[in-house]
Amino acid sequence: MSGIFRRSGGYRKLHSFNFATIVHLGTIAFCKRFIPWQEDSLGKIVGQMVGAARSGRINIAEGSERAGTSTETEIKLTDVARASLAELQNDIETWLAERELIPWSIADTEHQKLSAVKLAPFDYTEDVLHDYWTYLHRERLKFDPWLKHEDPAVVANALIVLIQRATALLHRQMQSQEAAFVKEGGIRERMHRVRTASVAATEKAPECPECGKPMRLRNSSKGHFWGCSGFPDCRGTRPVTESGA
Repeated sequence: MSGIFRRSGGYRKLHSFNFATIVHLGTIAFCKRFIPWQEDSLGKIVGQMVGAARSGRINIAEGSERAGTSTETEIKLTDVARASLAELQNDIETWLAERELIPWSIADTEHQKLSAVKLAPFDYTEDVLHDYWTYLHRERLKFDPWLKHEDPAVVANALIVLIQRATALLHRQMQSQEAAFVKEGGIRERMHRVRTASVAATEKAPECPECGKPMRLRNSSKGHFWGCSGFPDCRGTRPVTESGA
């Protein structure tokens, strides 16, 4: 890596992405099973729910891919993913409320059982795409007792728990992304550091033509230049193309 581009991609190893993928597939199945077309003749309810589930999943992937050049974009897309999943959760809560049902308590046995189910890490070979979906379908089976339950209220509650697990992980991701931005800066700052280091490595620092002190590489809107280390007492400068002799 040059020092300009950060590591990017690798989103298939993120449990937030994998939970979001299971939620996306589970939402599609829920809508097909429990929201008949007579109740949604224009398809708006199903469209919004599936669209929110898809947005949660896809924005995690896009944010991960954009991480190489823009931490700001990565953070924004991760936040969009979290907001989309929150939208989906509210739609499911409304579905329960319309039936005078209340979401599971965190003390509920089924809530605790589902919350305790862990995802295995994703290990892969050079055949990443095949390996991923083999892994994902295997991990999905762990949640079948809830997501394929005959009672739609159980399925709805299970989706809410999985959404909450995904959004909690996304919150932690955003904290990590913020810390990376504070430490490394954005791409413009990284480009400046790399360019400065490159120039400094190829040119020996000259002496100041005004006072003879060693000079330091500086930057302005017009580009790099050598500035006196005694600044502001001495304002001597040299262009970076000038030798230090």
